[in-house]
Amino acid sequence: MRRRDQRLMMIAAAGAVLVLAATLTFVGLRDSITYFVAPSELAEKAQSGQRVRLGGLVVDGTLRRDEDGAMRFAVTDGATQVEVRYAGILPDLFREGQGVVAEGTWTPGAAFEADRVLAKHDENYMPREVAEAIKQRGEWKGEDAP
Repeated sequence: MRRRDQRLMMIAAAGAVLVLAATLTFVGLRDSITYFVAPSELAEKAQSGQRVRLGGLVVDGTLRRDEDGAMRFAVTDGATQVEVRYAGILPDLFREGQGVVAEGTWTPGAAFEADRVLAKHDENYMPREVAEAIKQRGEWKGEDAP
């Protein structure tokens, strides 16, 4: 075999190894990818049972505790409300009327089952996606920048 052919074989083998490594990486990460959606986008963008991050404002007067100890509250982006069920301890900064991101799964006709709830960390914080969704609905009451 000529030297040129050997080089081509090495380049082809290296390319095959890179493609295999990339494929294994993407397959391994596929289950850990979490998409962000606003309440009005949940039905159209999220599939049943898919893991998503739901962001918006906690609706005043919707916070209540179930008999089994789970907390229920509604999240809105100004257009649509989605009921969230969370069986855990809510963050200290969690309040009605404040920004929140709930991470979990959704099934049509049922409450969003959150396994993680994140609340704002200071007076000016709101996830960029939540702020943009609220601005698009015309419900933004803050400064121009989130």
